[in-house]
Amino acid sequence: MSTSNNWITVCSGADLVANSGVCALLDEQQIALFKVKTADGEQVFAVSNWDPIGKANVLYRGLLGSVDNIKVIISPLYKQRYCLASGQCLEDEALKLRVYPVRIEQDQVQLQLVD
Repeated sequence: MSTSNNWITVCSGADLVANSGVCALLDEQQIALFKVKTADGEQVFAVSNWDPIGKANVLYRGLLGSVDNIKVIISPLYKQRYCLASGQCLEDEALKLRVYPVRIEQDQVQLQLVD
């Protein structure tokens, strides 16, 4: 793991699986990473791996889907849907996952740490 201007390299692009999730450990926080195929190619999302209802780090194992053109991760435990871009739970406005800015630089997946 290397850092550059608050961007931290967490894995290579080859470590991601299209339309699936992987988990990375970053400063004792589990991050769920998703490479989603889109009409324009692929997009990578990063959210907290913690399921606030199931109380477990399992979101990387969730199902990917879309609701009204919003890309979502569906919890494998109780099936709540969370927007991958914002972290907002579609079933409960009070719930929101932490999201991380993510980019690919020279085939390295990088997350930006924000407080």
